[in-house]
Amino acid sequence: MPTPTSPPARPAPPAPGPKVALVHDWLNQAGGAEVVLEALHALFPAAPVYTTIADAARVPAAAGWDVRVGWMDRLPGIHAHHQPYLPLYPLAWQSTRLRGYDLVLSNKSGFCHGVDAGDAVHVCYCLTPTRFVWDPDAYVTHEMLPRGARLALRVLVPALRRWEVAAARRVDHFVAISGVVRDRIAAAYGRDSAVIHPPTDVDRFRIADGVDDHYLVLARLVPYKRIDLAVEAFNRLGRRLVVVGDGRDRARLEALAGPTVEFRGRLPEAAVNDLVARCRALVWPGVEDYGLAPVEAMAAGRPVIARRAGGVLDTVVEGRTGVFFADPDPAALADAVTRADAIAWDPAAIRAHARRFGLPVFEARLRELVAGALEAGRPGRLGRPVAAGGAPAWEGH
Repeated sequence: MPTPTSPPARPAPPAPGPKVALVHDWLNQAGGAEVVLEALHALFPAAPVYTTIADAARVPAAAGWDVRVGWMDRLPGIHAHHQPYLPLYPLAWQSTRLRGYDLVLSNKSGFCHGVDAGDAVHVCYCLTPTRFVWDPDAYVTHEMLPRGARLALRVLVPALRRWEVAAARRVDHFVAISGVVRDRIAAAYGRDSAVIHPPTDVDRFRIADGVDDHYLVLARLVPYKRIDLAVEAFNRLGRRLVVVGDGRDRARLEALAGPTVEFRGRLPEAAVNDLVARCRALVWPGVEDYGLAPVEAMAAGRPVIARRAGGVLDTVVEGRTGVFFADPDPAALADAVTRADAIAWDPAAIRAHARRFGLPVFEARLRELVAGALEAGRPGRLGRPVAAGGAPAWEGH
């Protein structure tokens, strides 16, 4: 008789991936930090997003996400003006206790690196050390705070700096968005960090079949962006400058502008992309922690004329993808425009360079870092320890 045989063994189910929580300071505006959060959520779509406050109408990309807000979301008026509540954010985050996760990934420009991650590995993607804590004078100027708020801020800053450094010690791995932010993390928190640049969707842009006569500014119109340098430089040059964006500095800038400078306000994405693709160059007169717009311009094959400081030092190559100017004055910027005009730019080479900062590169590098962090467990400090607590350099802010 035939002997009975055992049924074939079923393959083991795939091992579940790590349980991940995303942490974000506040979700009531759509800016560069939210572009990064969207990319992080795409990597970990099942992850809940913990935040202090959330306004779904202002962040449409978050529709359908599992967003979990804390007690600050119920404070009166916080959705319209969250800045008066800034001293409460450390308390909100240190009282947010996350349990049952393998990985906590914080997307920090404020205080969310202070979340209680429990036994999870905590990776902090740091957009910048908290600006109003480490550069309070510039923050007061930019936000036009009333006198009472300025005095309160000066009293609170020393304690907030101590809190920030203590919270940073509980982070297992820091990731900086640029070299300049890496240096600030070292100066403020005494921590080393890897650098992984924020993602750009290069395929959203194209090389146009021709270039128009306009130069382009693409930015929020606030004082620290130094759009006034561009306006005054193009008044001198008599060249056409198109300014896309809006903000509280618009009226002042329009009063400065001559007949060759035009303001378009906020435009639909398709219109912006067309202006980018057909500009002679993107003009970037301010100093930013990273700067998405210069990479977007390069994705369309267009060069960048930028101040030699901040995140563009990582992304723009002098003479190949753009031109730098050193001094923050209109004459230096005008000279850079003249130098850029003399260069025969290669749009295909510029676009190829932009792919180094594309979404696939971001995803691959972050996945690699997260895998290594999970394998290492909770090693504490990443890399060499350095002295903490000094005020970092904040050129241009």
